[in-house]
Amino acid sequence: MDSIRRYLAFVKPYKWRIILTVAVGIIKFGIPLLMPLILKYVVDDIIGAEHLSQSEKLDKLVLVMGIAFVIFLILRPPVEYFRQYMAQWTGSKILYDIRDRLFDHLQKLSLRYYAKTKTGEVISRVIHDVEQTKNFVITGLMNIWLDMITILIAIAIMLTMNVWLTIVAILLFPLYGFSVKYFYTRLRKLTRERSQALAEVQGHLHERVQGMPVIRSFALEEYEASEFDKQNSKYLSKALIHTSWNARAYSVTHTITDLAPLFVIAFAGYQVIFEGLSVGTMVAFVGYMDRVYNPLRRLVNSSTILTQSIASMDRVFEFLDEKYDIDDHPGAKELTRVDGHVVFHHVSFRYNEDEPDVLKNVSLDVRPGETVALVGMSGGGKSTLVSLIPRFYDVTEGKILIDGKDIRNFRARSLRDKIGMVLQDNILFSESVAMNIRMGNPHATDEEVIKAAQAANAHDFIMNLPEGYDTLVGERGVKLSGGQKQRIAIARVFLKNPPLLIFDEATSALDLESEHLIQEALEKLAHDRTTFIVAHRLSTITHADRIVLIENGEIKETGTHEELMRLRGSYYNLFQVQQLDDKRPKKVYQT
Repeated sequence: MDSIRRYLAFVKPYKWRIILTVAVGIIKFGIPLLMPLILKYVVDDIIGAEHLSQSEKLDKLVLVMGIAFVIFLILRPPVEYFRQYMAQWTGSKILYDIRDRLFDHLQKLSLRYYAKTKTGEVISRVIHDVEQTKNFVITGLMNIWLDMITILIAIAIMLTMNVWLTIVAILLFPLYGFSVKYFYTRLRKLTRERSQALAEVQGHLHERVQGMPVIRSFALEEYEASEFDKQNSKYLSKALIHTSWNARAYSVTHTITDLAPLFVIAFAGYQVIFEGLSVGTMVAFVGYMDRVYNPLRRLVNSSTILTQSIASMDRVFEFLDEKYDIDDHPGAKELTRVDGHVVFHHVSFRYNEDEPDVLKNVSLDVRPGETVALVGMSGGGKSTLVSLIPRFYDVTEGKILIDGKDIRNFRARSLRDKIGMVLQDNILFSESVAMNIRMGNPHATDEEVIKAAQAANAHDFIMNLPEGYDTLVGERGVKLSGGQKQRIAIARVFLKNPPLLIFDEATSALDLESEHLIQEALEKLAHDRTTFIVAHRLSTITHADRIVLIENGEIKETGTHEELMRLRGSYYNLFQVQQLDDKRPKKVYQT
């Protein structure tokens, strides 16, 4: 199976540890196989030895039990500890490596993937499914082999005692093997479906937990409870079908393993009565039936566990096989220096092949250090245009040049390292204020962090927080106001100190005081840097060197604020509409 082959690539670095663990496990599982032999010896050679006196029998019994206690009390515990520790250590290390690989993969997936995939489902694959694959290492690569070796050793010992009894003991093996194969093929499919249903429950739950303020404000508790019940019921249905088949597997295989000892007892009893088989041999054989069929029962459990592990493996590798929309070309170079000359050359873009173009033949030449504002009605393509600069998406047609070179010729990570972004909804992590600012430069000193916060007009409010720069901001910065979050986002861009800036609706939906402080910080940040501003509120971009009006994915007007007002076109009309709601004195432009 392809998933197993790929999984073994992660196992390979630890193969000698697995071999050592199995070797120690053979000792651990082999020691209990002495128990029926000890019982046989006690019954036949001590209790049934008529030529020995009682004192001689007692001496032999003390000697045999003394050796047995040494083996089981002193030798076995450290062997058991070492085997368990090594097995769990190896499994945990393999999972560590897989999750590292998955997180690296997560960071390379495009925003298009995250737009269509629930966060909870992604988390389910990285956490739940990866954890399930650990059983493949513990069970599939270790315990199954140990159980099979235990069975072979037990059968070998039984053969030395009585060949015909041994044949009777293993008579039902073929039927048992057929049953395991029959149920295994069905359980794998059912386990995969159950895991997918669980991932969907997690995805739904994650979204609702994040959107709890909306649920409360619209009094949707009863509706959402019924919606969650639908998802939960779907998972329950899959789980019960899986449980039903699992129960059938247990019922059939355990019936087989229970019948086999009955055949042995019947045949051994006959041989004791008519063919002189010793009672000790019969007792030992019955004891070995447990040693043979208990591992077989564990193999049934193991097949179920392995089914779930392989189904989870399939989901993990299905996730790893997600293609990157943005991938570095083999000859891609590091972008080390940026002067800031950005050119959009006949750029067109669509999000999906079967959808119309969002941008249509856009050409724009932005000089180094120039501030360009992109304005227009919502859905016109402004945010899409600036998202192409850091290659969150690649152009469908045309090209984008930085300092005369196509941005696709640079490694995406080095390109983004030269760009600072302040968005309308900036994500803060549930750590300290200082750590969130350090996202701009993880190696910055405390002094550099404070300096960046001061430049962003954030230092004063940070010092008023309960623990200053060490204050935890909560998930997505829930403990801070919108204006405070924006200033922290600006501070981390100050700390990054990039040559290119993108402000996407950075001051929308803020109160006037916050807007003033943020606008002041943004203008300071944009000084002598090539800057793109996506703005809805036109009063915030009148200072821009150039304003570009975009409608339906096309550039309709371009010029300074004064030039566009004199033109009396779409920009003029949009500005006038917004001015009607502005209580500040209007400036009249003559044509």
